[in-house]
Amino acid sequence: MGLDDRKLAVLRAIVEDYVATQEPVGSRALVERHQLGVSPATVRNDMAVLEEEGYIRQPHTSAGRVPTDRGYRLFVDRLSRVKPLSPAERRAIERFLVGAVDLDDVVHRTVRLLAQLTRQVAVVQYPSLARSSVRHLELVPISTTRLMLVMIADTGRVEQRLVEMPAPIPADDVTDLRRVVNEKLVGTRLSDTPPLVQALVDEATPDRRAAMATLASVLLETLVERHEERIALAGTANLTRGGLLDFQGSLRPILEALEEEVVLLKLIGEVEPSTTRVRIGDENEIDNLRAASVVSTGYGPGATIVGGLGVLGPTRMDYPGTIATVRAVARYVGDLLAQN
Repeated sequence: MGLDDRKLAVLRAIVEDYVATQEPVGSRALVERHQLGVSPATVRNDMAVLEEEGYIRQPHTSAGRVPTDRGYRLFVDRLSRVKPLSPAERRAIERFLVGAVDLDDVVHRTVRLLAQLTRQVAVVQYPSLARSSVRHLELVPISTTRLMLVMIADTGRVEQRLVEMPAPIPADDVTDLRRVVNEKLVGTRLSDTPPLVQALVDEATPDRRAAMATLASVLLETLVERHEERIALAGTANLTRGGLLDFQGSLRPILEALEEEVVLLKLIGEVEPSTTRVRIGDENEIDNLRAASVVSTGYGPGATIVGGLGVLGPTRMDYPGTIATVRAVARYVGDLLAQN
């Protein structure tokens, strides 16, 4: 059954009051705080319908009601507008992120900022190597038989590997190897590099083939095979700020889930470009997070998505404000990567 505008307005008022007060909401309080334009008796009737339809529930014998996961979902789906960030919030985001010196600094500033602005647990995925391209490859001689291979991706990710050469290699040969691999690979997505790396070996002169084959095996490992994803987390202490009804009274399952990097990647690493995903309570696939909500989005330079970020908190969350903050921070981080 669809709800009419008045019942939707009552549901919206219940969600807003419960998020703000952490207390079950009664009909009298709704009439006093919101200009619903109807009598307390009408509001009580509307609340009875909302309860029957599964949008609100009575947590105990008091007259107050709280939203259910279904109620929050309808509230989010019917959001007429996302709460705009204030100029002060925008300036704070810009100031905080603009001073970052490298990718690690960008990620750690971003996750701290998200946790502070939303007062939730923040999660940021480092730019995924699987979605990155080669910006530059550097070969640094450590000794006559040992090189340091440094791969810099267009997203700022830096990977380093030691290369043990089969025989001493002159400095001029190192210079040539560096030039050849950069000419072949720069600008290529990491996932598209294997045939090009093989071509480097096939095209090498006989006197360079052994050295190139050794370098190629480390290149493949660096560019393609070792796509371990990294995650930054902040604001876990924010979980303790809520009321007794948050997280069904126990934080332990949430904390256990947050210790698993695979779980965190699943939460925020599968986001489509320019979409913000809101998963509420039982919509979460992970059992331990069925009492939480997750707001996540992708970020990256321009239209390219290179990673995900988001926040996790109780279902009693300021959804309009959280969605706006997550989107804004993602946009600023994407702009930073584009400038870089």
